[in-house]
Amino acid sequence: MSRLGDLGARLYRGEAGYDFVGKRKIWYGVSILITIVAFAGLLVRGLNMGIEFQGGAVFTTPRTSVSVEHAREKAEEVSGHAAIVQELGDGVLRIQVGGMDTQQSDRVREELAEDFGMKASEINAELVGPSWGSQIANKAWQGLGIFMVLVVIYLAIAFEWRMALAALIALIHDITITVGVYAIVGFEVTPGTVIGLLTILGYSLYDTVVVFDGLKETTRNYTKQTRHTYGELANRSLNGTLVRSINTSVVALLPVAGLLFIGGGVLGAGMLNDIALSLFVGLSAGAYSSIVIATPLVADLKMREPEIRAHDRRVLAKRAKDAEDAGNAGSAAAGAGDAPEGVADGDGTGEEGEPVSVGHAAEDDTPRGAAGSRPPAPRGRGRGRSSGRRR
Repeated sequence: MSRLGDLGARLYRGEAGYDFVGKRKIWYGVSILITIVAFAGLLVRGLNMGIEFQGGAVFTTPRTSVSVEHAREKAEEVSGHAAIVQELGDGVLRIQVGGMDTQQSDRVREELAEDFGMKASEINAELVGPSWGSQIANKAWQGLGIFMVLVVIYLAIAFEWRMALAALIALIHDITITVGVYAIVGFEVTPGTVIGLLTILGYSLYDTVVVFDGLKETTRNYTKQTRHTYGELANRSLNGTLVRSINTSVVALLPVAGLLFIGGGVLGAGMLNDIALSLFVGLSAGAYSSIVIATPLVADLKMREPEIRAHDRRVLAKRAKDAEDAGNAGSAAAGAGDAPEGVADGDGTGEEGEPVSVGHAAEDDTPRGAAGSRPPAPRGRGRGRSSGRRR
């Protein structure tokens, strides 16, 4: 068995593990800090909305030796607006300029063609209106709202409302972190980004449901046992599914990472790059939240119930009583093994370490005469004589 498989077996049997539930406040603090940073980046820098959302023109050049930096400087010079230039591979450039109408688009294309040393007809120009992007955004928000409502209803029926609430908080946590990363780093928000964000919800929810299923199975007969508290069983369940959850996330991240770093970074995949980027950030956040947010939050909600709190107190009281009884039994066993005072140990010493002899012990039991130290006369002395006097 591999080391990872052996670790998974030990985690499942409860022989090893990390106290996620016991240290949940630390993880809550880390998540809150990340969320605050994400919101700060969103408020300070804002989102870099793509041309599909703000309108403008997209110019695609044929294969050229013009650098990305030069193309961006020239596009901003002739248009008067900020430009985004991407290399799509084999020297093909994609130039996005926002806030342009048809006449401005034609003029910018001609000036770019003249500077790049090519014909204007060789540069493909597409004019995008902001209405299309706003429709996509509205549909995305509607889909997000409907999805979350259905998720809460399903989890409340399949598990319980506390798990549904925890899963909803974890989903919001994942989306917030992903949007915050886009704002801080300055990634462009495109329709591909929206598709990736909606896809994140399914992956994050899948990982959370795997963890919740193990928690439900472990705590099924919770009140019929008196060995573990609810938090301890929840933590044991989480450690039991930890390796499975990590493996699921890694397997999902590997193709996304390949699409992002190879397809986007090397080949310049355009729309696929935007989708892969949002998926990579969202899946990483989802793996994190399903482990350190979802289950500890469910345990927090459950341990607030009067029945669970009362049972946890009984478990802890029984555990303390068993420990006290074991301590008393150990003390009694240790006392029974000590030698009585005045009786020699195996090395010929008494309780205080003083030498003890058998003759001295016998002397204490014999009445003493005037001398106090004369030994008694033998019993056979003077037998068969009229008197004990020596002739």
